Parts: sequence; C-alpha cells; structure tokens
Amino acid sequence: MIQHHCFRPEPWTIRETELDLSILAQSESIFALSNGHVGLRGNLEEGEPHGLPGTYLNSFYETRPLPYAEAGYSYPEVGQTLVNVTNGKIIRLLVDDEPFDVRYGRLCAHERVLDLRDGALRRRAEWVSPAGQAVRVSSVRLVSFVQRAVAAILYEVEPLDASARLVVQSELVANEPLPAVVGGDPRAGSGVGSVLRSEFFSHHQERVVLVHSTRESGLRMAAAADHIVEGPPGTETSVESSEDLGRVTVATELEPGQCLRLVKFLGYGWSSRRSLPSMRDQVEAALAAARRSGWEGLLTAQRDYLDDFWEGADVELEGDDELQQAVRFALFHTLQASARAEGRAIPAKGLTGPGYDGHTFWDTETFVLQPLTYTVPHAASDALRWRHTTLDLAHARAKVLGLDGAAFPWRTISGQESSGYWPAGTAAFHINADIADAVVRYRSATGDDAFEREAGLELLAETARLWRSLGHYDARGRFRIDGVTGPDEYSAIADNNVYTNLMAQKNLQAAVEVVARHPDRAQKLGIGPEETAGWQDAARCMIVPYDEALEVHPQAEGFTDHAVWDFARTGPEQYPLLLHFPYFDLYRKQVVKQADLVLALLLRGDVFSPEAKARDFEYYEALTVRDSSLSAFVQAVVAAEVGHLELAYDYFGEAALLDLDDLHHNTRDGVHLASLAGAWIAAVSGFGGMRDHGGSLGFAPELPQWLSRLTFRLSFRGRRIQVAVDHQQAQYALLQGAALDITHHGEPVTLMPDEPVMRSIPKPPVRKAPTQPPGRAPARRRPPSPENGKSRKKDRP
Repeated sequence: MIQHHCFRPEPWTIRETELDLSILAQSESIFALSNGHVGLRGNLEEGEPHGLPGTYLNSFYETRPLPYAEAGYSYPEVGQTLVNVTNGKIIRLLVDDEPFDVRYGRLCAHERVLDLRDGALRRRAEWVSPAGQAVRVSSVRLVSFVQRAVAAILYEVEPLDASARLVVQSELVANEPLPAVVGGDPRAGSGVGSVLRSEFFSHHQERVVLVHSTRESGLRMAAAADHIVEGPPGTETSVESSEDLGRVTVATELEPGQCLRLVKFLGYGWSSRRSLPSMRDQVEAALAAARRSGWEGLLTAQRDYLDDFWEGADVELEGDDELQQAVRFALFHTLQASARAEGRAIPAKGLTGPGYDGHTFWDTETFVLQPLTYTVPHAASDALRWRHTTLDLAHARAKVLGLDGAAFPWRTISGQESSGYWPAGTAAFHINADIADAVVRYRSATGDDAFEREAGLELLAETARLWRSLGHYDARGRFRIDGVTGPDEYSAIADNNVYTNLMAQKNLQAAVEVVARHPDRAQKLGIGPEETAGWQDAARCMIVPYDEALEVHPQAEGFTDHAVWDFARTGPEQYPLLLHFPYFDLYRKQVVKQADLVLALLLRGDVFSPEAKARDFEYYEALTVRDSSLSAFVQAVVAAEVGHLELAYDYFGEAALLDLDDLHHNTRDGVHLASLAGAWIAAVSGFGGMRDHGGSLGFAPELPQWLSRLTFRLSFRGRRIQVAVDHQQAQYALLQGAALDITHHGEPVTLMPDEPVMRSIPKPPVRKAPTQPPGRAPARRRPPSPENGKSRKKDRP
C-alpha cells in the first residue's frame, strides 16, 4: 500500500510529527528549500537514511546522448540532465563513538517544521544511542532569498541524562552515490552518475572549498563551507580536504545542560565561462558576506523578505483550513523556484528534485508565470528575459525544421531541444504561443515598456514569423496549422488544434500591436508593413473548428469523429494510461490526458460565448482522465465560470494537495510546480473570477458552499489591489497607487485610494452536473472533521 503524509492543517507551517522512513523521499521534496539559484532537498543532516539525496544549482547540467532505435533528420542528439552537485547539508554526529542514525538505537521524538513566514526548516530529535546515551539534536536550515549564493544551517546538540563525548563532522561531499533509477516512468529523471571532476580543493581554519567541473558539458561549479563553533572549554576543531570531500571535525565533551552549537555557512556558484580562481573567489566572498551578517542576520533578512512577499501575495481562505495551508505552501514553493533564478529557467520541479531531468517546459510560461506576474513581477520578467537570451538557439532550431522565426524547445535546461520524442516534443509548437502569451500578460499587468522594447517585441515578432511559416492558406482562404500537437499528451500530430490555433492567433495579433507601439525598434529588426499585414491576415483567417452536430468545439479537426476510449473496461490500476497502454491506441481515441480545449476556454475565453463554454466543458469532462498534474486547476477555473462551483472546489483541492498528499505518487522526484501555481490560479481566477483579456482587469467572483470567505492581493500596473469575497458580496480596495478601472461581473467599477467598493454577487446559473470517466471524478471535499481537523473526502458516486 502506498503511504503518504498526513500533515495537520496549520495556517503557516508544514509540520511532520514523526519520521516515516517509507515515505522519506516524499518529505525530502516537501521540505526542500531553494531561492531559484540554489536548491537543497530536505535530506536529514546526518546524510543517512535518505530517499533521494539532492543539492542543485539552477541550470547546472551534464549532457548525455539521446539514443534512438531509428534516428531521423532534425532529431536532437544530446540531452541535458540536472546534476546533483556538492552536498553541503551533511553534518554527522557521533555520541560516545555511536553514529547518530535514526535506524538504530531509539528515536523518542522527531519533528520537522517548515515555516512559510521565515523560510526556515526546523528539526528537533531526541535519540537514545544503542549504548543508552540520550541526546537532543536541533537544526534550523535556510537558503537565503537575500544573499543569492548562500545557505546556512544552525546545528545544536545537548546530552539529556549524562555527560557525553561528541564528535561532529561537517562536510562538503561531491559525487555522492545516488539510488538507481528503476521503472519506466518517463516523469522521473534519467539520472547521471559521478559526473563531477575535481579541479581544486583547499582548507583553512574552519573553511573548506571544493571546485569541480562536469565531464561532458564543461560547466564549472564551486562550493564552500565556513563554520562558527561554540562549545565548552576543551572543544577542539580540525579541518581536512581532498578531491571530493571537505570536512570540519569538532570534538568535545558535554555535561547535561551544556550545548554544542555549530553554524555552517554555505556558498555556491557556477559558470560556463569563468576561471577556476574566479569561481573559488566568488564562493569565498559569499561566505565572507554571510559571516558578516551572522546567523541571526540571515534569519532576520529572510523573514523581512517573506513579510514583504506575503503582504502582496497572500491568499486567505475561510472555511477550509487544509486548503489554506496548501495554498500558502504552493505560493511559497512557487516563490522558491523563481525569486533569484535571475537569467536561468524555472524548472518543472523547481530545485526540489531530479524529476523531468530538471527541464523547463511550456507550463512555466502558461501557469507558473501567472501568479508571479501579479505577485513577484520581477521574477516573471527574469524568466522571460531568459527565454530571450535563447533566441539564437531557437532561430537555429527553426532553420533546421525549415521554418522562419524562432522555434523554442519543448523541454530544455539551457535552450537546446532535449526531447527525444518528436510527436510530443517538436510537434508541440504551441509552446511558442505560450511564451508570447506570457509576454503579453506581463506587459499588460506591469506596463513595463523597457522590457517590451528590449525583449518582448522580439519574442513576439519571432514567434509570429514561426506561425506564418508553419501555417498555410487552404483553397477557401482559411489559415490552417496542420500536423501539430496540443497540450493534451494523449493526442498528437493533429490538424488545427483549437488551443494552438487560438493562441497562435493571439500571438500574431499581439506582434502586430507591439510593432505599432515601437516602430523604430521594429525597423531595426527588419520588420516592415508587408510582414505585419501578413500576420494580421493570418490571425483574421485562422480556422477554429466547430462540430455543428454536437454543438461543441473539437479539440482538433476530426477529434469528435474518433472512437471514444473504452473507459468501462479500464480498471483503476491502469491509470495513468501512459504506463499501461501504447500511445498508438491513445492517439486515435477520444481520451484526454489533461485540459486542452478546456485550457483554450480559460486563456482565450474572450472568443467563446458563455453557452459555448458550458457545452464544451461538459463534453470534455466526460473524456478527461487527469493523468497530468496540469489539469485539475484548469478544470477548476472553467467549472467555476460556468456555474459548477462544488466541482470546482473538488478540483481546487486536488490541485492544491497534489504534493502534500502525494496524489500522483511521484512527489519523491520533486514537487509539481505548475500544479502549485495552479492552486493560486484556481483560487484567484477560479473563485475570484479574475481575467485580464485585452489588457483590462475584471473579476467575477463566486464561492462554493464550504468556503465562507476568500481574500487575495495582487499588483497591477503599479497598484496593489485587495479583493475580499463572501457569498453575498465582493469588496475591492485600492491599497496603493492611482485610480484604476476594473469590472465586476461585467459592470464597470472605478477604484479610488482609500475608498473600498462593495458589489453584490449574482447567483450562478443552474446547470446539470457533468460526468467524468468512471473512477476519474475528483474526490469530493467536505468541511474539516472535528476529530482530526482534516477534510473528509470520498469518491464521487
């Protein structure tokens, strides 16, 4: 039986009150700390036992050949895999010569607490050694948001009953052994072995430095550790280093009531260009800054950073304590993955695990950047500017494919295509429109003209060029985009995928508009009136297939003519389908892995009527199995919009609790960042009804039965707005900035400083509840149980 955590609902903490070794890898992902540059999985300080060790630097990767049984022209030949770099978390403890290991002796108490307000992971353990010596071990760990290259650990040991001889070994360890990758789950990482080659090691006083480079990709990284040791008289320290190990050893003897206190500062950095001395000096400088701040200074700065974040980003829920905890956990991890990425991609797992080999996909721009745009806009800008830095690679890829403009990779770390399966990789051209959509959203929400001139215009123009060359006009003068793959990974190589066509249409229109705003910059890029007229015409003539008989939009041309998957003969143990059925069979049936047409209803909701949205949503509910983490929150938003509020609430719970409850049984490989961002999307765009079509901000809030109140804050064009919703009314308050026009359920509203506006909430339409494939309905949520504070859940009948 698969185990998962059962965290007690607390508004600002994730608390584990006992250590279950069978689900250790899951907890290591949940308790991972990162700032977007450095990532530390939540491994125990003593290093063993572990589920999956992990220390990561964003975009630090090794290359590997992509094998093909039958190779073909334009197939990518080299893949990229995130490297588990030098581990600085290790602090081993020996008590009267017995190693502190929770598998031996007696673990009397063990608690770990992730505090979402100060960004620190706290641990407290009481352990009796096999020889009968009792000690208390405490630690606090952080990865600094303020000092990008720095992490730190406070480690304390005290004997409980009798004097004890203690030895602490604080280490840097490179090329640590990793568990073998087993099974055929493509969502897991491929794994790379000992890929770090030692270039330099040194030690001095309580400081150690190791510098390594990768064997194939030629990237160089440095790690350094410094220590402050506080113990009774007689405490001794020694230091040593070798190719893959740096160690500071502390030996002392403590009486009950005495404490050994160790502060460990860590510095990390990497580069593809800088020299060994430069990398060494960089991490030593990071340690100097960390020591100057001191442990308390780092912790205070971390709390101040997060106070500012929560002031502008918090989502408050009343009526469901479990979801309140989950949404804040989701926002925290979204911030961790992006805050200090600064010129690097945002991976699908953040820096919490090796899943998907550390690659970034289309879901970064489509989902992760949504909450960032409205809460941490500089992080959204950084992510889009990173895409802009990869334009040369995207140009080269388009040229290989015989296309104009830029073809961005389906999955990558540094910008090269790393997908070895072209029907679901290269053919998924919608990623180019997804990037363009994120550019439009960011500029609309921030008014950042400098970004638009420096990066946004070129991203929009080069993707527009791609669409104009990828599509063609048919004999009836309609613009077609044939042979592409949409978001649904159970379909491939389809003609006129509705999502792709509508997003490409928006991309083309946006490119025309941005050229008109910056004609001088466009001229320098070689964009003239004839080209923009071509973009405008392609957008105007874009095909959007419609099934007149069924009165629904087919996911792609001909999709509704396919045979419907035999759900009745598919057992619960056969999900996810990709692990039990051939793609050949999935591709030719009506079965949907994740929201595709329904995602178009959300992102291009401006072109669908309310009645069409309701019909389309009902049709695709019966086909969607949600074998992807990218589906539940999209379904939640659209369900809420068309009036299925309780179903939306169920999907909201699934998305928000995906990792805390390990619903897909693969959180061990890292958290699902898009689903975590999706928890914010479900709350704000779903029950808050926020939309930003055409550059205007509107809300259409409505709450499900069990949520009594929803409050959220966001930034928009230099303003800070607060929206508070209950079952009867919504209150809009302009907390910062000049007057702003919004809409409430389509009604114009002008927000003025210090003048909150109240509006009543209309009743939602009454519709027949849609059905899902047998056994694939979301778990129905109920209010918290008084016995344990957890929500009672049961399957829908």
